[in-house]
Amino acid sequence: MSTSPYPVSGERLWETLHSLAEIGATAAGGVARVALTDEDRAGRDQFVAWARELGCTVHVDQMGNVFARREGTDPRRAPVVVGSHLDSQPTGGKYDGAYGVMVGLEVLRVLHDHDISTAAPIEVVSWTNEEGARFPPAMIGSGVYAGAFSLDEGLAAPGVDGTTLGGELARIGYAGDEPCGAPDGAGRRSIGHYIEPHIEQGPILEAADVTLGTVTGVQGIRWYDVSIDGQSAHAGSTPMEHRADAMVAAARLVCEADEIAARRAPEGRATVGTLTVGTGSRNTVAGSVSLTVDLRHPAADELEAMHRELLAFAESGAFGPQPSAASSGVSQPSAASSGVSQPSGRSLPRPQITPIWYSPPIVFDPAVVDAVREGASAAGFEPVDITSGAGHDACYVSMVAPTGMLFIPCADGLSHNEAESILPEHATAGAQATLNAVLALAG
Repeated sequence: MSTSPYPVSGERLWETLHSLAEIGATAAGGVARVALTDEDRAGRDQFVAWARELGCTVHVDQMGNVFARREGTDPRRAPVVVGSHLDSQPTGGKYDGAYGVMVGLEVLRVLHDHDISTAAPIEVVSWTNEEGARFPPAMIGSGVYAGAFSLDEGLAAPGVDGTTLGGELARIGYAGDEPCGAPDGAGRRSIGHYIEPHIEQGPILEAADVTLGTVTGVQGIRWYDVSIDGQSAHAGSTPMEHRADAMVAAARLVCEADEIAARRAPEGRATVGTLTVGTGSRNTVAGSVSLTVDLRHPAADELEAMHRELLAFAESGAFGPQPSAASSGVSQPSAASSGVSQPSGRSLPRPQITPIWYSPPIVFDPAVVDAVREGASAAGFEPVDITSGAGHDACYVSMVAPTGMLFIPCADGLSHNEAESILPEHATAGAQATLNAVLALAG
């Protein structure tokens, strides 16, 4: 399969992936290594132990990002870095994030086995809190590294369980003392080139029967928190026209978010991932609802239009009397144009939408993209170019270093799910392509 004189061990990579997956394993076959839990600490500890077995030095920065370093022969060269993340969703799969870190470890093992010297150092990184499931927003470890967030913002990130990111870093013993992304770059660990191998988390490669994808960029993402305050009332004695039903208002917003993305098919994406009812009784009109919205598109102008349409809908006639377009500063769709009829005399509570995160569309460095593409070809495959639908740490790293990604297929495009699955031969192919690219970039 590969023309490389230094083949990776697919069997060893597969065994390592599944050994790691025993940490935080779930009964349904996935993993639960949510950021900075005891399970995350155990996963970090295992990665560190494996890296030290190869003679690597291990460095932990103030955000808990873990770097395993193999020195090069040229002290002037910044390292070629491979990696991803070890934290998971609460009910996540074995391979999301973990695949990229374990591929990096396999690269180190091949270099060690063959006593290969590279001019540039080689590092493998596991970024903190990529998923953002416990400490939103996502990718905050790499975000602080790249200067998108301050260190204080990163450490103060509130957890959904009442903790803080900094407090939990200290609790699990991964509050490092190395500088992480000072605004002026002082003390930041330099990166010469960055490659992030990852499962696709979508169906495109599998549907096309393609083994490897060269990722040219990542679509933009916007996150929102939404609160809707109505009035609790009796389900039997309150006439419909007298209700301030927060659930009905939420339903209309959910449907509109879906329509905003559907109008931009196939590139547009909209997801309402959480919805919480304040009252929570079957015979009580919902007095309050909170929910989240996730909008995505690979084009910045289209994502901006989606953003404006979401905000405009919340001020539209779909919820009752409508403020003037002049006062809102954006064009207002009418209830008729949105496809929603508003009962005469009835007013629904308006959603209050708070944007909490924006990750702009990313175009990766052409030289790194070419190295990945050529590495895949040298491994015996014909890769296809692909845009990532998911956000990755590579998005932030690309702000400060030449960056690229490589995708392998996952079964049915399924991820963020315990049933997430990949094939051993795809895992091996991705690792070989990554090793080939690393050797080309590291000299």
